[in-house]
Amino acid sequence: MPEGDTVFLAATRLNDALAGETLTASDLRVPQLATVDLSGKTVENVVARGKHLLFRTEGGRTIHTHFKMEGSWHLYRPGQSWRGPQHEVRAVLTTAGRVAVGFRLPVLEIIATVAEPDVVGHLGPDPLQPNWDPAEVVKRLGSREDEEIGTVVLDQSVIAGPGNVYKSEICFLRGVHPRTLVRDVPDIDGFVALLARLMQANRTTGMQITTGDTRRGRMQWVYGRAGESCRRCTTKIERELQAGYGGDRVTFWCPSCQPFSLH
Repeated sequence: MPEGDTVFLAATRLNDALAGETLTASDLRVPQLATVDLSGKTVENVVARGKHLLFRTEGGRTIHTHFKMEGSWHLYRPGQSWRGPQHEVRAVLTTAGRVAVGFRLPVLEIIATVAEPDVVGHLGPDPLQPNWDPAEVVKRLGSREDEEIGTVVLDQSVIAGPGNVYKSEICFLRGVHPRTLVRDVPDIDGFVALLARLMQANRTTGMQITTGDTRRGRMQWVYGRAGESCRRCTTKIERELQAGYGGDRVTFWCPSCQPFSLH
């Protein structure tokens, strides 16, 4: 599943391409929207809220999409070949100069713009938004003190945006095993602050770089590196499934840098 900073970058690029432009054609390829035509409507803006994308259009209608595990939006010039099969296309938004194509979108709906809180109002504070409120995140974490930090940090109602990569990486960087209970995480304010800084640093990269090294295979400390040597201590990185929102989620950690003990 894309992390929140990846969705934020997608919104930025889509907004740069579409905001203020008039749709010359729209093709929404899901049964409930098959007869909807937004041609002639102006795209007011495109924004991200956590992992949700909101395309606000003239007349008070919003196209709401969510990538979940496999979705993506691509931008093309008119006449340019698409990098994906036609049968995976769920949405096509066309202006005079650009074509936005949504592939494999599991969530695609049109809602009233005033009703956006119905789909994103449950989200916790978002590190990539101007109203980011770390104190509120710490408060929400505190209300879940008897749960594992690696589970709670993925709950979008606690903090909007982090996914499996950031879950594993922030726990490593703070020396916390992902199964540590929230109440046992030392300096939870520092934990939240560093997580936010990582996401903010990557909002223009399209990648989750946590090591500071942009070379392929060097960008993360532990994520995706099961069986490889820890970059700090050479202990073999371990991997297991951990309970998460929407199902069990894979997690990675270093047994030496992130020791775990039951209290």
